[in-house]
Amino acid sequence: MTAMQPHPAGFGTRTKGVYPIAATPFTETGAVDWDSLDRLTDFYTEAGATGLTILGILGEAQKLEPEESREIARRVITRTDIPVVVGVSSPSFAAMRSLSAQAMDLGAAGVMLAPASHLRSDEQIAGYFANAVEAIGEGTPWALQDYPLTLSVVMSVPLIARLMETFPSCVMLKAEDWPGLEKITALRKRQAEGLRPFSILTANGGLFLDFEPERGSDGAMTGYAFPDMLVRLDALHRTGKRDEAHDLFDAHLPLIRFEQQPGVGLAVRKYVLMKRGAIACDLQRKPGVALTAQGRAEVDYLLERLSRTDPQSFAIV
Repeated sequence: MTAMQPHPAGFGTRTKGVYPIAATPFTETGAVDWDSLDRLTDFYTEAGATGLTILGILGEAQKLEPEESREIARRVITRTDIPVVVGVSSPSFAAMRSLSAQAMDLGAAGVMLAPASHLRSDEQIAGYFANAVEAIGEGTPWALQDYPLTLSVVMSVPLIARLMETFPSCVMLKAEDWPGLEKITALRKRQAEGLRPFSILTANGGLFLDFEPERGSDGAMTGYAFPDMLVRLDALHRTGKRDEAHDLFDAHLPLIRFEQQPGVGLAVRKYVLMKRGAIACDLQRKPGVALTAQGRAEVDYLLERLSRTDPQSFAIV
């Protein structure tokens, strides 16, 4: 096997920038809101995103019909000129194979894979990804999602290094272990010692974006409802404006923290996206939770304060 070449639009082992994780908008009846999906795609593109990641956990992919997943991928890929990464994780390798093939045929830049939640040992995890890569094809570039807080699968630095060496089609690590700063440093150290190149984009709602670039991350792959702020923050880090980057992060931290509440976090994020005009309705497809009236009032208060401390973030609506 040979290492994957970077996607022409930028998805590869040297990817840098911001790949927002997209929500999936639904109507009040639970149907996919196609008009809002178009508007949301434009919202991320106009925010200056480097790329876009769809059909992930934030996108409620597990609640979608296969036909809906394919149409969402088609609609997003054909509407934007930035690279689109499609989440294809599934308990079924057959379903994974089908969606991956469809997405790549539609023009996706690559796919994202997460380990199945029942995996525990390194050998189980390595075996799972061997089957997954066989399913999507060795020529399909993919991002490895490391998210033990939700997926309950722990991947150590030695295991991640092993997976990267075994599967050169893996071009990116979506790093969202917590705490994860030392893990990024350890992986970069291994690369300095000879581990092959791969990009590292970080998640966790952006909670640690104040220091992750200083540890060696290449950017963000997260769903914070102000992707335009993520783009600005990334640019400040890349140009060495450390204090300005931390000041911008500090202004947004109360809302970032509020979005990261277990259970209700997606409701907060979709409510903010609705308030910003990116989607028409903030409901989740069942099962899902909704914000209480008091919760909405608290988000409104945070947004009002943010509009004073960082008015530039309200330019994209």
